Amino acid sequence: MRVPFLPVGLLFLSTLFIDNQSHAQKAPVDYVATMIGTAPSATESARAHSEAGSELKGQTIPAVGVPNGMTQWTPQTRATETKCIAPFYYNDNQFQGFRGTHWLNGSCVQDYGSVTIMPLSGELITDAEKRASVFSHDKEQSLPDHYSVWLPDHQVNAEVTALARTAIMRFRYDSGEESFLLIEPNSDEGEGFVEVLRERGEVVGYNPVHRIYQGSGQPAGISGYFVMKFDKKIIQSGVWLGDTITPMGRILTGTGKREKLGAYVGFGDAKQVVTVRIGTSFTSIEGARANLEKEMGDKSFEVVQKLSRDTWNASLGKVKVSGSDNDKVLFYSALYRTKQSPRLLSDVDGSYPSFAGGTPVQKTDGFDYYCDFSLWDTFRAAMPLEILLEPRTAGDMVQSLVKKAEQGGWMPIFPCWNHYTAAMVGDHGMSVVADAYAKNIRNFDVNSAYNYLRKNAFEVNTNAKSYEAGQGRRALKSYLQYGYVPLEDSVWQAFHKREQVSRTLEYAYDDFCLSILANGLSKKEDAAQLRERALNYRHVIDPSTGYARGRHADSRWIGNFDPFAKRVSFITEGSPAQYTWFVPQDMAGLQKIMGGKDRFVQKLDTLFDQGHYWHGNEPNHQIAYLYAFAGEPWKTQQWTRTIIRNEYDSSVGGLSGNEDGGQMSAWLAFSMMGFYPVAPGTDQYVLGSPVFEEMSVETGKNRRFTVTAKGVSDNARYIQSATLNGKPFTRTYLTHGELLKGGSLVLQMAEEPNKQWGAQATDRPFSLSKN
Repeated sequence: MRVPFLPVGLLFLSTLFIDNQSHAQKAPVDYVATMIGTAPSATESARAHSEAGSELKGQTIPAVGVPNGMTQWTPQTRATETKCIAPFYYNDNQFQGFRGTHWLNGSCVQDYGSVTIMPLSGELITDAEKRASVFSHDKEQSLPDHYSVWLPDHQVNAEVTALARTAIMRFRYDSGEESFLLIEPNSDEGEGFVEVLRERGEVVGYNPVHRIYQGSGQPAGISGYFVMKFDKKIIQSGVWLGDTITPMGRILTGTGKREKLGAYVGFGDAKQVVTVRIGTSFTSIEGARANLEKEMGDKSFEVVQKLSRDTWNASLGKVKVSGSDNDKVLFYSALYRTKQSPRLLSDVDGSYPSFAGGTPVQKTDGFDYYCDFSLWDTFRAAMPLEILLEPRTAGDMVQSLVKKAEQGGWMPIFPCWNHYTAAMVGDHGMSVVADAYAKNIRNFDVNSAYNYLRKNAFEVNTNAKSYEAGQGRRALKSYLQYGYVPLEDSVWQAFHKREQVSRTLEYAYDDFCLSILANGLSKKEDAAQLRERALNYRHVIDPSTGYARGRHADSRWIGNFDPFAKRVSFITEGSPAQYTWFVPQDMAGLQKIMGGKDRFVQKLDTLFDQGHYWHGNEPNHQIAYLYAFAGEPWKTQQWTRTIIRNEYDSSVGGLSGNEDGGQMSAWLAFSMMGFYPVAPGTDQYVLGSPVFEEMSVETGKNRRFTVTAKGVSDNARYIQSATLNGKPFTRTYLTHGELLKGGSLVLQMAEEPNKQWGAQATDRPFSLSKN
């Protein structure tokens, strides 16, 4: 049974799955609601804490394809690649075509290298808004492997399914008027290219990619290439530039004057079905054609859809859950959203464009090359989830980071559109690599990774041009000099230009992660120095207040300090009270600065009880799990369940903030499973309150780890007792090794907390100061 997306306000599947026979037939993909997050957030916390309008949006799209595919396909309602505007918004009602998109899911960056194909009947209209057809969500079906919609203005039913680098579309023309397809490279700069090859039944083209943030407006050195093959004879064709249509025009290159351009083909006026096969690439038109031939060939629409569906089921099915249908929708939809990025960038033959320049074309050696790493967001849980569920792919992603460093000279901080950026603070490639290494992933060049990470941590980039372009750790000179980034050091060569306290806290954690790698590689001197630097967080936590606070170079604390101010210059996208808790490597040390465990807990209580917690942005994501570090895990159980229910739902506005590359959904997936990676780079997952009666995760061939929560409900959210593989268990964390071995954690749940369970010092997760 295939289940379409339902309009906002309806809880998916609560009434659709009453038939026990159909219930037994459902696969994980059938629970995915692709539209969650495509409308403004409906949660109270989002309205209370968001400032920019984009912060109120999940910024997701109903992507069709396969996990981590090169190109996703989405209905388009916004004809632009402008920053912070997604291709699709649920509340729009004008369909402009199917877009082959490279939108970083749930972000506030820009689409790039995209192409749109739109069916028309009757009059040929090129302008995206004028050619658009009204559409209704009542007459659409949106699934990870298939999207279809009825376009009444053109009397066309349009549908698409896709694989990693290719797609197939099918258009049923019912009007009896001339049947057109319009192909538009979405170059906002007007630099696209199209060519009609009528003798081959093809349209080919490309859309050059431009950078934002560092190097804004400069060419990124790559283009999104496409080849489209039609199964019907082309009766008429042409090209268009701006408002000028050139019938029989064959080839067109944009002038760079921000004019829209494209090509069109017509198939006559019969009522008919037209099928289009599309290959995409970042290397060349020839690469796109080879991808099309080798990945799709002459497979039918139904065969491609089944391949896509099977791929999703295999991926989502790594985790099996038992619970309510609505919770399955929340969970599997979240897993789906975590698998949109990083995106595959290499062709079927392993070719990919060089990092930070595009040329020469490189060739992989036994790995897939990925890009679009939203690392400030995804190091927290989205990448750890990939490491847990797809270790081989995660290793390829880490090797991709290594190759970027080797080709560009520095380990990238936030690599997107196959180039450097310094879009956010931190240096979190260190976290991702250390986490993979700590969890025994080895299909990447560990020594090369370490050398480039060490360069980021120890070498100040004195080349002004490359530093401005995003190479090298921001403000490293003052961080090394003072042990923190003082308020006097603004970082003009970054998108976030101050935020000194956030930088300090994140660098201290990153240094801790690099120390893990250094220790594993027997770099003892480096490891000792980095572990000492991991304590630099102490320089920006004011002992008199117990909160993160801006500090001058002469050690003076900033005056007029309000820890609950929603935005201050020295904090990234949040308040000092929220960022205080970003010390995942040393919660025991943070407690000491605050004056002990009781004050630590009191400050956590204040954050939650007084409404200062903001789930819609990532620096808050670990906070609910921190009670476990102070011997009060029952409060973690209380608040994680509250966040799940208050910050997420299955409506189109069901996310509390930007999805940010899958991080919002990775938090939800982990938390519904019952544990969370508070400190990636360690092998520990802190326990929360599992939502499902039973959850099992595949951790190897014929191995699964199962979490059983007896008697669990929203009220019965508290752990009374536990056993691990039949033995009494009081630790508030699991290790990665325990998950990999397979086994069973059984939790007895109740409506009242057991304040003694997990309360002993020996039950607490890792902290640097006590180890």
